[in-house]
Amino acid sequence: MNILVLGAGGREHAISLKISQSPKTSKLFVAPGNAGTSQIATNIDVGVNDFESIKQLVLKENIDLVVVGPEDPLVNGVHDFFLNDVELKTVPVIGPEKAAAELEGSKEFAKEFMMRHNIPTAAYQSFTSETLEEGYAFLETLNPPYVLKADGLAAGKGVLILQDLQEAKDELKSMLVDSKFGNASATVVIEEFLDGIELSCFVLTDGTNYKILPTAKDYKRIGEGDTGLNTGGMGAISPVPFTDRAFMDKIEHKIVKPTVDGLKKDNLPYVGFIFIGLIKVGDEPKVIEYNVRMGDPETEVVMPRLKSDLVDVLLAMANGTLDQVDLQIDERAATTVMAVSGGYPEAYEKGKEITGTENIEDSIVFHAGTKLSDGKVVTNGGRVIAVTSFGKDFKEALKTSYQNMEKLHFDGMYYRKDLGFDL
Repeated sequence: MNILVLGAGGREHAISLKISQSPKTSKLFVAPGNAGTSQIATNIDVGVNDFESIKQLVLKENIDLVVVGPEDPLVNGVHDFFLNDVELKTVPVIGPEKAAAELEGSKEFAKEFMMRHNIPTAAYQSFTSETLEEGYAFLETLNPPYVLKADGLAAGKGVLILQDLQEAKDELKSMLVDSKFGNASATVVIEEFLDGIELSCFVLTDGTNYKILPTAKDYKRIGEGDTGLNTGGMGAISPVPFTDRAFMDKIEHKIVKPTVDGLKKDNLPYVGFIFIGLIKVGDEPKVIEYNVRMGDPETEVVMPRLKSDLVDVLLAMANGTLDQVDLQIDERAATTVMAVSGGYPEAYEKGKEITGTENIEDSIVFHAGTKLSDGKVVTNGGRVIAVTSFGKDFKEALKTSYQNMEKLHFDGMYYRKDLGFDL
């Protein structure tokens, strides 16, 4: 089969690597891809939201399957674009249709979905600039910390957790009235703060059946000890040590099954990955958010643990036969550590030469923000390279990742040295 992966990050490199290892793959294309994907696939310089160019690429290269990496094209309706096009409608797309992608596209939509299907989550209310005063009043009824979420897509930056009531009111005004996150914060969801430890659950679905991939836990803050600004993710660990069988059963029966059943009941067509951000409060799982694609950097620990042929699994999702798939998972722990550009998540420079990847042993190197320039691999984003390792437990795996991190170099490179500190 000829397969196209849309995206350019570490997630897409990890998915592409798995696809490239399948005997069913004849040609693999990644659009736009990065320096890492160029080693295992053909990169095509087409943007993930340029649907017309994607169509030309699919027809020209006789693509048999499209796997959508990031959320943006899904929320913008790339799957619907294929279904509504006479020449494309027989090409299977992995990723939900636009109506279902609203689970990530709108925090308010997701909250209403959870309430409708009795899925445990934090109490909340939504506000717009018209109801700013009511928002202030609602904040006054809560105990700190205060959680403010931009309703729309804000590249993972649209959630604020604040200790001070006045600061929370000022930020609410800044989001609603001053458009701090542009159109994404035209509506803001305020919710109760849940105190616990976070984890991620990844689900594959064909719209009726589902399979649960390994759990993972990522580290979002730039600074050690989970301090400083939020990032796209500084590293991840899989499996999550505190998810025993009993807790996984709760996740499946209280959250995963009602989610997949709810999508079907609400007539929201969903073939793809569901990434459920969870928090363990006491012994109970609650949903923080839904994402309609795999997480990044979690994909870089979840995909390497999948022993099954990913192409077989994706085809079963597309064909509605996921119940016939037996997922084989590597029992070892996997960890990934992300090297980022100096200054990230604020302003940073690109184009720094990356050296040392060829010296890395016993780890997998996943490229995120990289590109080829005059035959050299250079930085091209905030998060640059993830180094994934296996071990009998996460501590052993982290040791290998950290040893290999020391062999990598680019100007301004930074990574967190304390992953797993809270486990």
